[in-house]
Amino acid sequence: MGQLVSDVTKVLDYQESKKEAENQRQKILAQMAEDEATKTNLIKKALATQRAKYGASGNSGKGMSESAVLKRLRDETAQPYETKRKENIEKINKIKTTKPNIIKTWLSNIDKIAG
Repeated sequence: MGQLVSDVTKVLDYQESKKEAENQRQKILAQMAEDEATKTNLIKKALATQRAKYGASGNSGKGMSESAVLKRLRDETAQPYETKRKENIEKINKIKTTKPNIIKTWLSNIDKIAG
């Protein structure tokens, strides 16, 4: 009877840890979505500022690669968020739960159960 109680406890603990792992994943995903929105807003502001500076200085863009400048600006603004996104994906991949295998447990303890 003790083995049965132990196995039921393992299953219940697994269900609880599975829910906890899913909650952690959802929190990380929500943070990632928030970071993406923040990154997008920062990029838009940086691009708008750069365009305003170009316009105010009277640059027509001739002889300059405006797209290269804007790409560099976009990349510089987005880089910290890319690093954070990669770290969050690694965190999600590390969150694991191990499903108990009751049959293996019973087979390994067959002598105790039968005896």
